[in-house]
Amino acid sequence: MDTYTRLYLIRHGQVTNFSERTYNGQKDVDITELGISQMEAVAVRLKNENLAGVYCSDLIRATRGAEIIAAKHDLVHRVYPALSELDIKLWEGLTANEIEGEFPGALDEWRKKIADYKIPGGESIRDMSGRVIPALKEILGANRGKRIVLVAHGAVNRVILADVIKLDLNNIYSIEQDYGCLNIIDYFPEFAVVKLMNGQTF
Repeated sequence: MDTYTRLYLIRHGQVTNFSERTYNGQKDVDITELGISQMEAVAVRLKNENLAGVYCSDLIRATRGAEIIAAKHDLVHRVYPALSELDIKLWEGLTANEIEGEFPGALDEWRKKIADYKIPGGESIRDMSGRVIPALKEILGANRGKRIVLVAHGAVNRVILADVIKLDLNNIYSIEQDYGCLNIIDYFPEFAVVKLMNGQTF
């Protein structure tokens, strides 16, 4: 079988405002002590892997995890702003009830057309996919035949997984991505295979 590139795709650890049930988007929030422990557990899971690189988005909740994993392999993580979470602008920091109060009917509209609903001032899932997938392909192209880590976000990970399994972007929330989860994807020259999805290490 052809040589493949293995991607360890990770969602960042639990965020500090998780209990508030707000939408963060690109709001820069840190991770909790539990979030740190989740990233340390992933690092232990990958300790015997010969990693060629560790990549992440530019948000602190992703960079913290990337730093923890990279340190176990004497690597320096690399930041890709194009891998940042969905830009939800005016919804940032709001709960679902607050969004409904400020933008009546917006959540219903969003649920009807997940892929193409453009959040006020922000972007749609399809917009996000248009920046995430090319950035990922660039990273994969620079690491052919190697093993790499990407620490990213719930929506980003879902878009990447949907791209592999050819899932319509309107259905990406059928994929669960828990805090600190591990996905494993093997990229061959002509196709890719999901080996693990939403795996738990903590």
